[in-house]
Amino acid sequence: MSKRHKVFVSYHHALDENYKNIFELRFGNAFGAIVPGSVKVGDIDPNLPTDSIRQKIRDEYLRDTSVTVVLIGAQTWQRKHVDWEIGSSIRQTEYSPRSGLLGILLPTYQRADKSKYNFRTIPPRLHDNITCGFASIHNWLEDATTVQGWIHDAYLRKSTKQPDNSRASFGNNRTGAKWVD
Repeated sequence: MSKRHKVFVSYHHALDENYKNIFELRFGNAFGAIVPGSVKVGDIDPNLPTDSIRQKIRDEYLRDTSVTVVLIGAQTWQRKHVDWEIGSSIRQTEYSPRSGLLGILLPTYQRADKSKYNFRTIPPRLHDNITCGFASIHNWLEDATTVQGWIHDAYLRKSTKQPDNSRASFGNNRTGAKWVD
């Protein structure tokens, strides 16, 4: 089985675009498996019902991918599009199987101890899937072989673990220092 996988990158567009570009260039060039692009503001009519938007994201933007990587910076958890991309990627549809899922904590993710993170400052749906064993979370590394291993592990997990997509989708972007249930 090949360790090359088509990857969709979900991230906070305004704050973490540089890391998304580095990720696509460095790891895409290393193993040729990054699918450039993501859902950008204006690509999808915001007036559509949330379920329609999630379906559109899955069927039109994530269709050919097998793993979704969430780049987690200081405010990534607040973004509705990140929530929708995670929810859509782990959803099985008529046109596409679910994707594997992993999170990568960026250097812009603020914390005193680099070996720990506050689960209330990562995307809630990602946290749910780390908790149930469907997803994993890692610190940013520049070693392509290690990152390729994380992606391959996420790909393998999608066949052995069930995702948790039970959380209600974000209606809007959120604010504050952390999320609460």
